[in-house]
Amino acid sequence: MTASAARRVQTTPFEGQKPGTSGLRKRVVVFQQEHYTENFVQAIFTAMPSPGPQDATLVVGGDGRYFVKDAVQTIIRVGAANGIAKFIIGQDGILSTPAASAVIRKRQADGGIILTASHNPGGPENDFGIKYNMRNGGPAPESVTDDIYAATRNITKYSIVDMAEPVDLSVIGTRSFGNFEVEIIDPVEDYVELLAGIFDFDLIRRFREQTP
Repeated sequence: MTASAARRVQTTPFEGQKPGTSGLRKRVVVFQQEHYTENFVQAIFTAMPSPGPQDATLVVGGDGRYFVKDAVQTIIRVGAANGIAKFIIGQDGILSTPAASAVIRKRQADGGIILTASHNPGGPENDFGIKYNMRNGGPAPESVTDDIYAATRNITKYSIVDMAEPVDLSVIGTRSFGNFEVEIIDPVEDYVELLAGIFDFDLIRRFREQTP
């Protein structure tokens, strides 16, 4: 499967797209507005620290709340148009925040977009969030989130590719789409491997078995 060449879409800024260290959190219906999610995702790529999105590897996933899969598809389409070469995505769009951090570091990705509103309630009538993490796996510092906010205030267009159908997020494996590829991964495997190197699982298991 291939994607079309990138096209530019005219847009105007939305008020209040200022991210904190926990990203941008709004009601789902806000993110569902025409151009809203595309604007913010484009701003992330515009502000992405040097060398920027061209030929970069990006980790994507979230906590599975409502609108995650739609947002993942938007990130793929806008990211590909901005030069992202590879997307590493949790199966069905799911990656917990610590798991995403582990994947970014293990696979030496250039950053990640995590889709979560943390403790805020989810669902179509509740909250959604988009958060940018750096190549060290941690949340973007204020200098970067300030740049993202500035980009949201000055945006006049975003780049996006058209695809014949959405990327299948349910099947683990790697697929090429012409100028970029998408790898769907087990959402916990890399994180469990990291934890196994920190904690003695066998010792913990024996302790639990011996505890009344």
